[in-house]
Amino acid sequence: MAVPKRRVSKTKGNTRFANWKLTTPNLSECPQCHELIDSHTVCPACGYYKGVQVVTKKVKEEK
Repeated sequence: MAVPKRRVSKTKGNTRFANWKLTTPNLSECPQCHELIDSHTVCPACGYYKGVQVVTKKVKEEK
């Protein structure tokens, strides 16, 4: 098992643990409705995936 031979300084340890960064999601444009969506997912606005309609959207009836 790896055991450190010497104590790591606070600066060295903090710089190692400071590399957690948030990244922006990679969004792509839907070819059908031109909304920004996540890659490799069904478009929540129109229900298309790779040019094929996978999910049918329900239309609300107005009273």
